[in-house]
Amino acid sequence: MQLSKASILIVDDDTDVLTAVRLLLKPQVKEIITEKNPEQIQSLLSNYSFDVVLLDMNFKSALNTGNEGLFWLKKIKSLRPDTSVIMITAYGDIDLAIRSLKEGAHDFVVKPWHNERLLQTITDALQTAGATKKGAARTIAQSNAGPELLGESEAMQDILLKIRKVAPTDANILILGENGTGKELIAKAIHQQSARKDKPFVKVDVGALTESLFESELFGHKKGAFTDAREDRSGRFEAAHGGTIFLDEIGNISLHQQAKLLSVLQNRQVIPLGANTPVDIDVRLLCATNVPLAELANENRFRKDLVYRINTVEITVPPLRKRGNDILLLATHFMQVYAAKYMRPVPELSKAATEKLLHYHYPGNVRELQYAMERAVIMADAPVLEAQDILFSPIESAPIVEPAVQETNLGELEKATINRVLEKHNGNLTKAAKELGITRTALYRRLGKYDI
Repeated sequence: MQLSKASILIVDDDTDVLTAVRLLLKPQVKEIITEKNPEQIQSLLSNYSFDVVLLDMNFKSALNTGNEGLFWLKKIKSLRPDTSVIMITAYGDIDLAIRSLKEGAHDFVVKPWHNERLLQTITDALQTAGATKKGAARTIAQSNAGPELLGESEAMQDILLKIRKVAPTDANILILGENGTGKELIAKAIHQQSARKDKPFVKVDVGALTESLFESELFGHKKGAFTDAREDRSGRFEAAHGGTIFLDEIGNISLHQQAKLLSVLQNRQVIPLGANTPVDIDVRLLCATNVPLAELANENRFRKDLVYRINTVEITVPPLRKRGNDILLLATHFMQVYAAKYMRPVPELSKAATEKLLHYHYPGNVRELQYAMERAVIMADAPVLEAQDILFSPIESAPIVEPAVQETNLGELEKATINRVLEKHNGNLTKAAKELGITRTALYRRLGKYDI
């Protein structure tokens, strides 16, 4: 249906919103009706035939459920199943808005919106009436998120939908999840679907930067600023100008580093080491950490004002063990990738191999599955992979070395101890180094020495 022939209802208890939408849509559509009181929805649907309903998510109504928008969405869909509903929400309610898609909403828009974006959303609703949310989500996964972001589980479909909604904005995103779950892929997908996709995507592992390197690496330096500064050098923030900067392991930086970063984010400027003149920056900030949000909010560890600054919207990536049949989807994908790379036929999975994949706990998450399938493809002697052909990394399942165990090789003892402590702290190098009684730098040297 064309926009000019559409009949639209907007229900919102904010009169300013009603006025703004009426002024925008009146020249564009056949009919626009506004209503402050959601209690009138049933009467309006009985007397009019609306093509699209714009519905606020939060009403100050007698229901007092906190989810009033969802209540009225369900009411509309029960009375008029074919009517497309577009939810109106704020950044803080995006998780609730994602849930509304499961309840039958066509889409949602975030306040304050761009008029062009609202018109396009309404047009899409008119053109795709009757499309299921699952079908829409699958299209998102195939056409926008890239071939590496695979998943049909409910958790991954929620993530794909959230990416679709937040990517076109400039909102700061915090990506949470265990090591190996694919946080960097999420960050790249957000960048690829944003207006900045043709500009740089710059990744920085800030957790690996020492205090002395942190400012130079992120903010740049002038020649002579320190002993080895032989020439001017732009920092990563300048390199990402116009694009996206992805700060990985953000949960592992010190309070001093946090203060420096917060100042840059507030002022949108960097001052290179050895310089007095600030440099303006225009970047979209994405951060990731394996530290749980509750722990990150501990002010003895992380500044709350910085948490709020980097966490306009959060995306939590589930561990692989909680993704069900996504395990088989990913295993098949990796077999195809590595069969092509090593010029081997793509093997099949026996029933026993399938069961082994589905019941393993994956402490190393998707990264561990990827390496296991690469090894299986390389070592396969038959067209069908059996359970014994799939070997998981001993790095992730290193045995605990008890004091009573006789160990004559000191190197092997040290390697096993490092593996055990890393597993205990889910790969958090800062915590592991602290328990081992060595610096992060010393731990990095041992990781390289033992090829961990």
